[in-house]
Amino acid sequence: MPAKQLLVVAHAPSANTRRLVDAVLRGASHDDIENVKTRWLPPLEAGPDDVRQADGIILGTTENLGYMSGALKDFFDRSYYPVLEEKQGLPCAVYIRAGHDGTGTRRALESILTGLRWKLVQDIVTCRGDWQDQFEADCEALGLYMAAGLDNSIF
Repeated sequence: MPAKQLLVVAHAPSANTRRLVDAVLRGASHDDIENVKTRWLPPLEAGPDDVRQADGIILGTTENLGYMSGALKDFFDRSYYPVLEEKQGLPCAVYIRAGHDGTGTRRALESILTGLRWKLVQDIVTCRGDWQDQFEADCEALGLYMAAGLDNSIF
């Protein structure tokens, strides 16, 4: 059986946001995960072909002016219509690094994901306020949950 493909499209413009990406990847590559191949692409490098190959996707963004990062918005601008019909039901998860409350970012992402008909498999993880080490643990758990769900054909 070929390995399932987990795509991580995450904007990581700082050392701390890169730590969140690394935590997601660490969780997704846990020793108990046997049949999932995980790949991270920055949003400006990811596109429709990457989404087409994915069995699941994790999206990561910073909160920028109450919205998602421009890089992730660009990813959606280029990928939305090309994958709209093909990837309905794609399991997805999201984390947001929010200096404030993340509400606008969350609302925008939920709207786009609803339009794409992608299936959020767990609540959006919002890492709010000043940096906390717990953010890494939360993102690692997110990666593990998504990879385990794909590995066991739960979604």
